[in-house]
Amino acid sequence: MNPQAKLIFALSLTLGTTLTISSNHWIMAWTGLEINTLAILPLISKSHHPRAIEAATKYFLVQAAASALVLFSSMTNAWHTGQWDITQLSHPTSCLILTVALAMKLGLVPFHFWFPEVLQGSSLIVGLLLSTLMKFPPITLLYLTSPSLKPSVLMTMAILSTALGGWMGLNQTQTRKILAFSSISHLGWMAIIIAYSPKLALLNFYLYTLMTAAVFLSLNSTKALKLSTLMTTWTKAPSLNAILLLTLLSLAGLPPLTGFLPKWLIIQELTKQEVALAATIIALLSLLGLFFYLRLAYCATITLPPHTTNHMKQWYNNKPTNTMVAVLTTMSLMLLPISPIILAVV
Repeated sequence: MNPQAKLIFALSLTLGTTLTISSNHWIMAWTGLEINTLAILPLISKSHHPRAIEAATKYFLVQAAASALVLFSSMTNAWHTGQWDITQLSHPTSCLILTVALAMKLGLVPFHFWFPEVLQGSSLIVGLLLSTLMKFPPITLLYLTSPSLKPSVLMTMAILSTALGGWMGLNQTQTRKILAFSSISHLGWMAIIIAYSPKLALLNFYLYTLMTAAVFLSLNSTKALKLSTLMTTWTKAPSLNAILLLTLLSLAGLPPLTGFLPKWLIIQELTKQEVALAATIIALLSLLGLFFYLRLAYCATITLPPHTTNHMKQWYNNKPTNTMVAVLTTMSLMLLPISPIILAVV
């Protein structure tokens, strides 16, 4: 793909995201979502591989259906209340349809089936965009409409997402599919808290974006698409692999690292809101996710392949690590001590 086309698609993604997150009117928000969808499609299908074309087709069909539901929800609300303002969503049917539409956009259970397949058909960089930037507009709409949405529906979706994200990720051998199920599991944490503390859900999203970007870029620099490839990358970039272990543990939410912060705050807030049972269930379900992060970390740093003669050793890479990877990784590991400052800003 030539640089001019890439620039146009990058600018379109920026425009679409900015339009949705800054609009008050439903039609403008919907326009931003559509621009985003149309801009990412050529990036997904640029390799012309049948799997990439299939991924682009699936992505288009799901996003088009979700956008239609967003439009239908806003029109139903406008019909009954005369309001096109995003924050004035009050009709119960509209609220339910919008919850379904945003769940489809984000890939929450039971509308998650498209996400692992699309991520598997994309490159790691496009996968990073799909897991982070493309989820920002729907999360913003969820944030703006959170007072109107039913907490019980969101909580059910959240617990199912965390359970299924953890469960389905256990048996995967492809790194992109593992990260897709990781994303579904993290979205469960955001969905469970958004009705009680929307700002906390946004903080969780920002930190998740930070950690996921660090993992995707680390995997991209070693070109590790499968666990078997990941086992041999220690010869190529030993220091990066050692840091990848800590970044994965941060994504799992282990205490001394950044990833522990949102989980700790969410469990604390849920307990304050007297839904301690839901907090206990979601905390226990996150152990499933911890298992496959440990598996990834184990493959990346601790194991040698059982039959070393069958694996082509990669050449040691003497080039310095990308600055972006270094910055994101450092932030993914070391933000917990400054959590009071982060909370004061948020």
